[in-house]
Amino acid sequence: MVKKKYTNYRKEAKSLKYEVDEPVELLTFLLKVMSNRSRNSVKSILARGQVTIDDHIETKYNYRLRPGQTVNILKNKAAIKENVLIGMSILYEDEDIIVINKEAGLLSIATEKEKKQTALHQLMEYVRRENPENRVFVVHRLDKDTSGVMMFAKSEQVKRKLQDNWKEIVKERTYVALVEGQVMKEKGYISSWLRESKTRLMYSSQTPNDGMHAITHYTRIQSNEEFSLLEVQLETGRKNQIRVHMQDMGHPVVGDKKYGSKRRNAIGRLGLHAKVLSFNHPATNKFMRFEADVPSSFLAKSR
Repeated sequence: MVKKKYTNYRKEAKSLKYEVDEPVELLTFLLKVMSNRSRNSVKSILARGQVTIDDHIETKYNYRLRPGQTVNILKNKAAIKENVLIGMSILYEDEDIIVINKEAGLLSIATEKEKKQTALHQLMEYVRRENPENRVFVVHRLDKDTSGVMMFAKSEQVKRKLQDNWKEIVKERTYVALVEGQVMKEKGYISSWLRESKTRLMYSSQTPNDGMHAITHYTRIQSNEEFSLLEVQLETGRKNQIRVHMQDMGHPVVGDKKYGSKRRNAIGRLGLHAKVLSFNHPATNKFMRFEADVPSSFLAKSR
């Protein structure tokens, strides 16, 4: 089996880094530091996902920068020349699977509005450089604004094996969630039946068998009066499960306006990160474990 290890592609490419020293909107900041470029050129750089702030991709012109944040701009020519993967890095690859660390702001798969700036599209282009017949298949998904560990299959056969035997193959799926307010219980779990509304909003039902059963376990890592950092383990893997269950607890995920957050977003992204994915390899049955560091903004806000 041929194995490849990777460092973060973003660090290998030529990029521009700037420290923020005063509150300012992102577009205004970029126009200042990239004064040699036109307004439309700077807007295009933003739209292509070439700008990151601390630990997430940012594409909003009016994103409010705070002193102490770091703005990183990946040059487009460097990205093309060095075949850089934007908004993700490869943690592991062999002939059967690819495991990545996805940044918040990158789509897992295409939508009606965005076809190319996705993890799947970039990986497809990446494997086809070696052989035009190569392909990549989605096994599971992370929401656009959720960061962390994600796995793809390199054949239809491996994809089917992983999806058909997901509960047996996957040993651990651990997330960290930065939630609003101080969670008083050190440990706990939430159990409910999840249903989807006509507007595609998930919600909990306490009536047995009224929907898909979902169980979420949590452990408090650290907290203060404003925020709590939780380690969350899924016993089931339902759509938006963590986000709905945190809302049910009265402690919505930071930045999650869809599921109960009413405060100003203190970290500029959704407070959800897929920290650990461990599984038995679909071909060799070897145990494998991958971990993506907790975003620094999560740790800083919950101290």
